[in-house]
Amino acid sequence: MFMLLDFHPAFTQIAYRIGDSITNPLSPMMPYMPLLLATIQKYDKKAGIGTLMANTLPYSVAIGIIWTVLIIVWYLLNLPLGPNSPVLL
Repeated sequence: MFMLLDFHPAFTQIAYRIGDSITNPLSPMMPYMPLLLATIQKYDKKAGIGTLMANTLPYSVAIGIIWTVLIIVWYLLNLPLGPNSPVLL
């Protein structure tokens, strides 16, 4: 669908990776979840998954805002995404 809008496939891949990186810390399927929970519980015995989610949510929101601004600036300046990878086809 993005190719019909003249976006290069590399730009579509970047948009997907940005969306994925924003939600990864909030996913209970994150592979580091047990390690983070063990570290938190070392200092706070009452801490659980909710505490971990509440602590990572501000970082996820900040990363989401920064990545979104960065991709918009990249698009507006029409900077290349890599070798032979323009933003638009």
